[in-house]
Amino acid sequence: MRFEPISRDRLADLLATRVDDLTPAEDATRTRVGVDGADAADPGRLADALAERLRARGRPVLTVPTHGFLRPASLRYEYGHRDPDSYRDSWFDEGALWREVFGPLETGGSGTVLPDLWDPATDRATRSARRALPPGGVLLLHGPMLLGRWFPFDLTVHLHLTPAALRRRTPADEEWTLPALARYAEEAEPTVAADVVVRLDDPERPAWTG
Repeated sequence: MRFEPISRDRLADLLATRVDDLTPAEDATRTRVGVDGADAADPGRLADALAERLRARGRPVLTVPTHGFLRPASLRYEYGHRDPDSYRDSWFDEGALWREVFGPLETGGSGTVLPDLWDPATDRATRSARRALPPGGVLLLHGPMLLGRWFPFDLTVHLHLTPAALRRRTPADEEWTLPALARYAEEAEPTVAADVVVRLDDPERPAWTG
């Protein structure tokens, strides 16, 4: 895989152009973009930069973090607080993402999306208000391990860290997640599956596949 150096600003600009050029799949009236990356890669940062560019172009945008769709602690910690397989398979509520985020954006859907569902700090429902995304709008879903789950994205961006960079940039109290992320890399092959791959070993000096 060949990577070309690019600035963060230029990356966001070019991705915004690419999103503008997309035509959503037949069952959707909004464009759905996935920004996939481990927490250490900070996918929310790129999603926010992309949202800023798209809004400047007159596109309605809704950013949704997958960390707002964690399952309750009783399910996440069923096999212990630091079980890598649980983190890979059962921390994030895929059913809720389908129901509350993707479903409303299909043809005939309400167009109103729940931006988050569960607060891990309180271990309670967030009770957030639904937010309308009008036709022609863009959904930016960002978080770890998004690929290989059959989410109906129109564009996917994977933020890639080499194992050494991932280990270096992961806080000590989160190192237990590294086997789960390694398993994800092996099973989902995000560097192959994603439409765009961005290497972020140095967060301020990205390179991308174009």
